[in-house]
Amino acid sequence: MAAPVLIIAASDDLPTDKVVAELDRRGVEVFRMDTADFPQRLALAGRIDQERAWTGELITEHRIVEMSRVGAVYYRAPGAFRFPEGMSGPEERFAAYQARGGLGGVLSALDCRWVNHPTAMARAEYKPVQLAVARACGLRIPATLITNRPDEVRAFAQETDGPIVCKPIASPVIIENNELKSVYTQVLKAGDLEDLRGIEATAHLLQAWVDKAYEVRLTMVGGHALAAAIHAGSDAAHKDWRSDYGALTYETTTVPEDVFAGMLRLMERLQLRYGAADFVVGPDGEWTFLEINPCGQWDWIQAHTGLPIVEAIVDDLTGDH
Repeated sequence: MAAPVLIIAASDDLPTDKVVAELDRRGVEVFRMDTADFPQRLALAGRIDQERAWTGELITEHRIVEMSRVGAVYYRAPGAFRFPEGMSGPEERFAAYQARGGLGGVLSALDCRWVNHPTAMARAEYKPVQLAVARACGLRIPATLITNRPDEVRAFAQETDGPIVCKPIASPVIIENNELKSVYTQVLKAGDLEDLRGIEATAHLLQAWVDKAYEVRLTMVGGHALAAAIHAGSDAAHKDWRSDYGALTYETTTVPEDVFAGMLRLMERLQLRYGAADFVVGPDGEWTFLEINPCGQWDWIQAHTGLPIVEAIVDDLTGDH
């Protein structure tokens, strides 16, 4: 019998539903869990000794899986632990640390194929790490400054041949007054550089603007490259396509050999099997790497282009490639 695939994801994640459906269609045994179910709806019993690596079971009211049988893990943004009501704040924080170290530790120790392993994802999410690795792997990157010093921003602007942009270093989403808001890439004007109050409050990422004919979302899965060209139909989308999805059009495209080779090296260096990378393609056809998200969205790009991303993910989880 084929080894089961362990799915660790939020219970309401629709793209993960499609991965599970494709695994089911191929007759692969699946155990799906959300860390938000622990400890109330998910139980763990794991053992290790001198003779055997981790064995034991993950148990829900519907299914049981023996951890030593797991052949692959698909890990995609599971929820936070939920504990029984009545705990004090300190008790709940203590319980969360124990759950993370216990359940998270046992799962992280599973010696199988991970798409992706959370420790690799945690490191790969740092944009400074991504840029350093991309450069080392032969990919073209924009000149970048990370600082909280206004004078450094002005000096960078003077040294840069053309406009500069400011963008979030980490998650671009904030919650303010119970409202979800996104922070998009901003092209800095001369007036912005005259008044940089607030820069000192935290780190900011600034980059040289890269002239673009279009952008590419390059989905890397297990050594395969699935590329979609994204064409902006508005000024806002031209600056940051995430700000105006309604103005975008898509088409599949090919990846230059040198970019593909560089991305293979980058994926190996970052120990990722899945990654959603963004590139700018200039009027001269030059590809410039912007970033890679080890847990990036892929469902919408598959819907617009027909790229077989869910099939590629399942191929990688099952070794069918």
